[in-house]
Amino acid sequence: MTDSFAAYRAPVQSGSESLQRLTQFARDMGRITDLSASAERILAALSDIGGATQSALYLLEREREQYRRLTSQGPDEFGCTALPLSHPLVRHLSEHQQLIADAPSRHGVPAADEAAEALQSFPAAAALPLITKGRLVGFTLFAACDPDGWVPETLDLLSAVAQNGANALDSHLVYEDLHQSQTLMRRTDRLRSLEIIAGGFAHEIRNPLTSIKTFIQLAPERKDDAEFIRDFSKVVLDDVHRIERLIQEILDYARYMEPKLTDEDVNDITASCLYFIEVKADSLGIKIEKELAPELPRVMLDRQQIKQVLLNLLLNAMDAMGQAGGVLRVRTNRLMKLDQPWVQVEIEDSGHGISPENLEHIFDPFFTTKATSGESGGTGLGLTIAHQIVREHRGEIQVQSTEGVGTRFRINLPALI
Repeated sequence: MTDSFAAYRAPVQSGSESLQRLTQFARDMGRITDLSASAERILAALSDIGGATQSALYLLEREREQYRRLTSQGPDEFGCTALPLSHPLVRHLSEHQQLIADAPSRHGVPAADEAAEALQSFPAAAALPLITKGRLVGFTLFAACDPDGWVPETLDLLSAVAQNGANALDSHLVYEDLHQSQTLMRRTDRLRSLEIIAGGFAHEIRNPLTSIKTFIQLAPERKDDAEFIRDFSKVVLDDVHRIERLIQEILDYARYMEPKLTDEDVNDITASCLYFIEVKADSLGIKIEKELAPELPRVMLDRQQIKQVLLNLLLNAMDAMGQAGGVLRVRTNRLMKLDQPWVQVEIEDSGHGISPENLEHIFDPFFTTKATSGESGGTGLGLTIAHQIVREHRGEIQVQSTEGVGTRFRINLPALI
């Protein structure tokens, strides 16, 4: 230990001072949601307590089987940006799970020869493990400090902050693993659906292509038959429109739809969608009953995507009632789920309803109960896309239906706390 380290001796901490610093640190960690920011706060706290002006924090990367330097402070003299699990220093910290220093007579576990050499090679005066659930989640290296001058109160505070910090880092790692798993599941679900879509597309496009092919074959022979040309041209044009619509919806579904979230008022979005359909509803003799809950909590969502979902459900509801008219009820509500606020949009029609055997398939790609040809024919992808969008928003879409009575859809979205 060189005499120059004496300038960095940590001040003696009284019990009350240590408690105040630990309490403040815990409060700070509770407010930080970013991994890098958490690591910086942990390193700053440990360096301050240990009187170190040069330090670095390494964090476990399980997939790469290494500890990566996540953040550092002071002159960057730590040459290694990553250490493998087999590194002597890592193995020593993982096995003994205690502070090691270049003055082991007073602090921690005496370092094995390899670990001591590794500690000096950085160069570092001490290494503090970050342990959670019996596992080395990371460690901190201190260079410009004097571990031999750390009094018991300093060591206790270092240990407490290191434990608190290790728990916070582990929570971040668990969250990242969960997020990656969810992303992988979404991609897997999308690939499975695309397999279904590939077969469905071939089936759906065969009939319109047949009619177009037939028209092309017969047109030269019957070019003087005005009635044939007029009627068949209309059929072919409808089929072309159907193919165009089908291709566009497949592209919409296949494209990864990462929502661009903004702070939004669901009542405002719902009212905007109702304004869009009012003219069509009036022409069909459909009465719109609107009940928008006051003081609805705001939601982080992609405004255009949620509008797409609502318009799809509203247009489907009007199609279900058709020329006979009916009542379209639209409500918004506030929900509480697991002590968290949610917002619900309910769309209910008085149409023909959906049979129980069809109800369980309505979110399947290419499943439709609408006409299978013509401009108004359904492609069977609208509800699939709507379901995907709601899932991307961490929400849920529910449906209830009774034949001859009507159908009710509910969209539930987590609200801002």
